[in-house]
Amino acid sequence: MKAKNGDSDSVYIRQPLSSRMRKDWQKYKGLYLLFIPVLAYYIIFQYGPMAGLLIAFQNYKPIRGIFGSKWVGFKNFKDFFTSYYFWRVLKNTLKISVTNLIFSFPMPILLALMINELRNKHFKKAVQTITYLPHFISLVVIMSMLSQLTARTGAVTQFLARFGFVPTTMLQEPKYFLPLYIISGIWQNIGWNSIIYLSAIVGIDAELYEAAKIDGAGKFRQLISVTLPCLLPTIIIMFILQIGKMFNVGHEKILLMYNPLTYAVADVINTYVYREGLINMNWSYSAAVGMFNSIVSFLLVWGTNKFSKKLSGSSLW
Repeated sequence: MKAKNGDSDSVYIRQPLSSRMRKDWQKYKGLYLLFIPVLAYYIIFQYGPMAGLLIAFQNYKPIRGIFGSKWVGFKNFKDFFTSYYFWRVLKNTLKISVTNLIFSFPMPILLALMINELRNKHFKKAVQTITYLPHFISLVVIMSMLSQLTARTGAVTQFLARFGFVPTTMLQEPKYFLPLYIISGIWQNIGWNSIIYLSAIVGIDAELYEAAKIDGAGKFRQLISVTLPCLLPTIIIMFILQIGKMFNVGHEKILLMYNPLTYAVADVINTYVYREGLINMNWSYSAAVGMFNSIVSFLLVWGTNKFSKKLSGSSLW
């Protein structure tokens, strides 16, 4: 609020917080009401369960509850770091995540760039629809299809047999687990993940392309000099988010894909947490493993964000 005192300069008086909140509520009441369910969801299902992390430092017994269970400090973490499974699940998690990042992350960008170059509107919409559709298919259905196609008598196996491939049930072979995981993931998500890049491309100022044409730049040169630099901030943000998911390899998909024959190459931290917590009922131990996973994921996001901010000026915060 501004007040004047004679000929003196204008003086700004800061209103009380309660007054500002009341005015803001009156002005944006509808938006606040829409936000309440979202806030409730995160409080109840995201922040509320964090209190349960206390059991990572306990020998948790459901009959005693969180406050009645014996406190054991970092014993569960030490047990995990010294167990046989630590290096196996860590190696598999990193291997699957890094491979997925290398092959899957650029694909939506390439698809968005190619779709943007299509001039036939009907064909363009058809391509978008076809590439989006797999995203809406249930993961259980996707894995069932994959199992049928890569079985010994499956269509994919029989097709590869024409080129000298020995027919086998591919999901039971450890060497085929990672390629099948990556390829099926690209097929299912490439179209959906390209949406954000297409939106960023559409938002590029057309005058930049006109200026490039005047300078004699062809399509490829416009792509290198205009499209990719304007798309870079979006790519960096998505890359940071992807880095944060490196240790959260989707356990649902792996649980549907793996079997005892492929445990050695398919078992990751999240599947290990599932097996120890829900099957073996070792709740405190699995909570400690999950907490370790979350801390490492946070450090990866924080470090990547800081590095990106220093290098390019683009960051999440």
